This record gives sequence, structure tokens and C-alpha cells, in this order.
Amino acid sequence: MLSWQVQEAKNKFSEVIERASHGDPQVITKHGTEVAVVISIDQFKSLKARSQSLVEFLLESPLSGSEIEVTRDKSLPREVPEL
Repeated sequence: MLSWQVQEAKNKFSEVIERASHGDPQVITKHGTEVAVVISIDQFKSLKARSQSLVEFLLESPLSGSEIEVTRDKSLPREVPEL
């Protein structure tokens, strides 16, 4: 990844965009601290693709609707030995 200071990124914005569009993320720094990244739209869409919640994943599982019974152990936790 190439790193650009804010002012340099503003001055060479077309180059920053061109490099990012070819799949090379461009890091923008301000006072030496990384503050932003310019990425291609394809990379952005991939990152923003809707991910499932755990509940949705389990409901869509092949085991959904099966007769598997899950129980929780309700016994008290083990005692912590004194040191």
C-alpha cells in the first residue's frame, strides 16, 4: 500500500484514484497518522456485502428444524482455589 500525506493526496488525487481503482489501496496520513484509505469500488462492495447475523446463519443451517435438542448445564461454576 502506498501512503500519501493529505496535501500530496489532494494535489495528486487523480493518481490516488487511478492506483486505488487497480486494486492497490492508498493510505492517507495526517501529521504522520493513518487516517483514511482509498480503495476501489469493487473492494468496497466486497467489504460492505451484507453478512449474516448468527441468528440468520443458524436459521438457514441445514440442521434448522431438526430434532436436535441443545441443553445448557445449569450447575454452579467450580470454586476458585485460594492462592
